Amino acid sequence: MKKAMTISYEIGTKLYINLTNKCPCACTFCIRNNSDGAYGSDPLWLEHEPSMEEIKADIDLRNLASYEEIVFCGFGEPTFRLAELMETAEYMKTKEGCPPLRLNTNGLADLINGKSAADELCRIFDTISVSLNAGTKDEYMRVTRPRYRDAFEAMQKFASDCVKTEAAEVIMSVVDVIPKEEIEAARELANKIGITLRVRPYDS
Repeated sequence: MKKAMTISYEIGTKLYINLTNKCPCACTFCIRNNSDGAYGSDPLWLEHEPSMEEIKADIDLRNLASYEEIVFCGFGEPTFRLAELMETAEYMKTKEGCPPLRLNTNGLADLINGKSAADELCRIFDTISVSLNAGTKDEYMRVTRPRYRDAFEAMQKFASDCVKTEAAEVIMSVVDVIPKEEIEAARELANKIGITLRVRPYDS
């Protein structure tokens, strides 16, 4: 019997949502380079972009109240499917006992969608976590390898716009595999924007 696509998957006490495999970046440290899944999950490569009917059917199989947090973070950039992302989050909010929702994003939603997305996203998500990846443009472009030339600036503007909404907690993150000097540069950059930096272990 053919195995169903992995739209949702558990890591510890959290539920993760995998809506797309599309991403405008090709990060050198991306987990997709080494595995078909994340931290023991089933394969996260999707056969096709799941429809809202498929997404809702998958969610309906879960007891959302049993999770500490729901995180939109799969094998792609969630804001590539902005409309479906919003509809999915709003659908979850209708469920009894729905825990806080977090969006893990590369912060390039504005470039992807051709419009400012901060107000829309911060209205529904409790936490927006932006992958900073590096503290300088040269290093960011080297390790993130985005398709957009102005990605570094756009990512910062998106994060700043999210802070200005005052509607969601905003954090920036880097992975601990980058050099310590880059982590400190990233911390300085995040501080300038007024955002807390989270140094995330590569294996968690």
